[in-house]
Amino acid sequence: MTASHADEVRALVERIYRDDSRRIFATLIRLVGDFDLAEEALHEAFATAIERWPVDGIPEKPVPWLVSTGRFKAIDTIRRMSRFESDPARLELATTPARDDEAIDEEQFRDDQLRLVFTCCHPALPPATRVAMTLREMCGLTTEEVARAFLTSPSTIAQRIVRGKSKLRDEKIAYQVPALSELPDRLESVLSVIYLVFNEGYSASSGDSAIRQDLATEAIRLGRVLVELLPDPEAIGLLALMLLHDSRRAARIDGAGELTLLEDQDRSLWDREAIAEGLKLVDRAIASREIGAYTIQAAISAVHAGARDVRDTDWARIVALYDLLLRIEASPIAELNRAVAVAMRDGPEAGIVAIDRILERGELTGYHLAHAARADLYRRLGRNAEAREAYELALAASTQTPERRFLERRLRELL
Repeated sequence: MTASHADEVRALVERIYRDDSRRIFATLIRLVGDFDLAEEALHEAFATAIERWPVDGIPEKPVPWLVSTGRFKAIDTIRRMSRFESDPARLELATTPARDDEAIDEEQFRDDQLRLVFTCCHPALPPATRVAMTLREMCGLTTEEVARAFLTSPSTIAQRIVRGKSKLRDEKIAYQVPALSELPDRLESVLSVIYLVFNEGYSASSGDSAIRQDLATEAIRLGRVLVELLPDPEAIGLLALMLLHDSRRAARIDGAGELTLLEDQDRSLWDREAIAEGLKLVDRAIASREIGAYTIQAAISAVHAGARDVRDTDWARIVALYDLLLRIEASPIAELNRAVAVAMRDGPEAGIVAIDRILERGELTGYHLAHAARADLYRRLGRNAEAREAYELALAASTQTPERRFLERRLRELL
């Protein structure tokens, strides 16, 4: 064995880990029935591959080999603990022979991934725990990375995950795709978590970066898995929405790392391949005639994607789509976005009236983007004193460094 051969094998193992470790993990959970045991078995399987493949040769089917090896490792662990073990399922696994040639096909892998998504997003778990478990177990982020994404300590995230796993175990929640009758409630939870993950990636709630591309990419990957396995119209709509938003990524931050508003973006930088895929998915979701909130939001993004510039945008259509969205799923954020569209259609004064109506209800008093939108409309009208006051409110509520720099720049321009 040469050093170069060992390096090539290590590179292959690292690539498989990057591309396939989470689906191997999902399958191991099904086989061994325990999150922590499956995680330990996963890492032992990859360590064994690095040790044995340079000597024994690369298996014809590396991924199934890793699954079988991980299962063997888990069984060995259970057997060592068997005299202290009282779980019948584990004891049965410890006495069940594992075949070295156990067949694991692509369909099984996809099913196992879907099982893991639905398990992490089970409605019995609190929403914060669902997000933390999805990022940690399905996306493979470290506890520290999850904590940074959601502005809390690693110990808090670890506690959420431990409590979540305990609840799944104690309540004997099945590791499976729900029955058809249970699907609407469960699917809504899954879609909600994926959307939250994407939003945090697309526009980080705080920190030094406006974009957490690792989170956005993971959310899109999860969306693809879900659509492939369960092509529900709203799953399709959510994937379309994420692709259309993400297509603008290269234009949202300039060369100096500063935020660029939609109206000022260089649209030649938009990802046309992602837009084309997103538009096809929008059409596919609408064709189902089961139009939900994610599909409507994707249709709004499609209008932006089809416009040459902000002046060419069909703002009347966007307002109409927001009206439809609010009838299906009322929310102050959607209402704020509608107010901005109204301002683009009817003028800044109309937008200010609409935003003030929302703020008077107290729902978005601490939401920096509401004050920033209001400030921008006053700026357009030349009412600088009112614009400065609103920008200061937005700045006080913002915790993301690039957004704060943008707001500070706007304030300097009004001096």
